[in-house]
Amino acid sequence: MKYYLIAGEASGDLHASNLMSGIRQADPQADFRYIGGDLMAAQGGTLVAHYRNMAIMGFWEVLKSIRTITKRARMCLADIADFAPDVLILVDYSGFNLRIAKQAHRTGIRTFYYIAPKVWAWNTRRVRKIRRDVDQLFIIFPFEREFFEQHGIAPIYEGNPTIDAIAQSGQQGSRTEFLQRNNLSDKPIIALLAGSRGQELQHNLPVMLRMEQRFPNHQLVIAGAPSLAPEAYSRYMHGSTAKLIFGQTYELLKHSELAFVTSGTATLETALLRTPQVVCYRGSLATMLIGAVVIKVKYISLVNLCTGRETVKELIQYKLTPDTLYAEAQKLLPGQPERERQLAEYEQLAQMLGAPGASQRVGARMVKELRS
Repeated sequence: MKYYLIAGEASGDLHASNLMSGIRQADPQADFRYIGGDLMAAQGGTLVAHYRNMAIMGFWEVLKSIRTITKRARMCLADIADFAPDVLILVDYSGFNLRIAKQAHRTGIRTFYYIAPKVWAWNTRRVRKIRRDVDQLFIIFPFEREFFEQHGIAPIYEGNPTIDAIAQSGQQGSRTEFLQRNNLSDKPIIALLAGSRGQELQHNLPVMLRMEQRFPNHQLVIAGAPSLAPEAYSRYMHGSTAKLIFGQTYELLKHSELAFVTSGTATLETALLRTPQVVCYRGSLATMLIGAVVIKVKYISLVNLCTGRETVKELIQYKLTPDTLYAEAQKLLPGQPERERQLAEYEQLAQMLGAPGASQRVGARMVKELRS
C-alpha cells in the first residue's frame, strides 16, 4: 500500500521513522512518500521536503507567516493528490497538519493522525476538526483517552514511542568514552536542551548559559538540534566555554548530572533517561500574552501532564531568570532530597507509559485498519 506522511519537526521525524519501520513489518511492500527529515529518509521512500524548512514556533510567529504556511499547504496537497496514497498519516505538527487533514478529507483521502494535536491544552475547538476530518486518531499519552472520548472520538493507544526511541538509540558507551569523543573534561555535566527552533534559542539559551559562572565546578554542554546549524547557537555563545555537540542528545543526558530543558518532547526524554531537570520556557512577548489567554492546562511539560502533578519544576516566561534557574538547579544536585524525589517519580512515569514496542504496535494497527 501507499503511505504519505507529514512530520514537521525533529521529534516528529524521529517518531515517524520508527512508525515507518513498524508499518513495513506489517506491510513489506509499503511505498512511502513524505515531508520529514533525515531519519525518515533512512527508512526509504521519497522525501519531498525537509522539516527544517517548515518549522515555525509561537502564536505570533505563526500569524506573521500565514501566507508562507498557506503556500506550503497548497504545494503539499498537490503532491498528495499526484501520489494518490491509500492513507495520509499526519504526525504531530498540528497547525499545518490540521489544514492538510481538512482538504484531504474533502477529496476522500483516508486520514490517520499519529501523536494527537494538543487540543486539551489550548483551543479545544480544534477537536471538532479532528472529529470531522480524521478517520482514526492514534494517541501517545494515557491521559488523552478520556479527553477525546468525552468529545466523541475513540482514539487508539498502543504506548508511547519515546520509550522505543530511547531503547533503539544505542547509547551504550561509557562516560569516559563520551567525554573523550567530545573533548570534554571530567567535570560533572549540565546539559542544555534549548529547543529545536531559532526562536526558542533566542529566548531560552542566553539564560541557560548564565549558569556557567554560577556552577564553576560543572561544564555546560549544549545538545544541538538537527534542525539548526551551529551558527544558530554560536551567536549566543560569545565568551562562553560551553560545548556544542550534535547527534548525541540521549548520550549527553545519560551522562549529565542535571539538565535545563525547553518544554516539549525533550522533557519526557530527559525523564525517561532518569536525568533530573528544570523545565525552561520563554517566548516572545506577543506569544506570552496570547498564551496566557488561550492555554487551558495547569502544566506545560509532558512530564507533569502525564503524572498530573509538579514532578519537575517549570520556569515559564518571566519566572525564568538566572536567579530562579540557579535556585532550582541547586535542589537537584547529588544528595539533595528534591533530586531523589524527582528520580522516584520518573520511575512511576515510566511504568505509566507502558512497555517498549509502541511504534511496531501502532504500525501493525494502522495496516490492519487499512486492510479491514
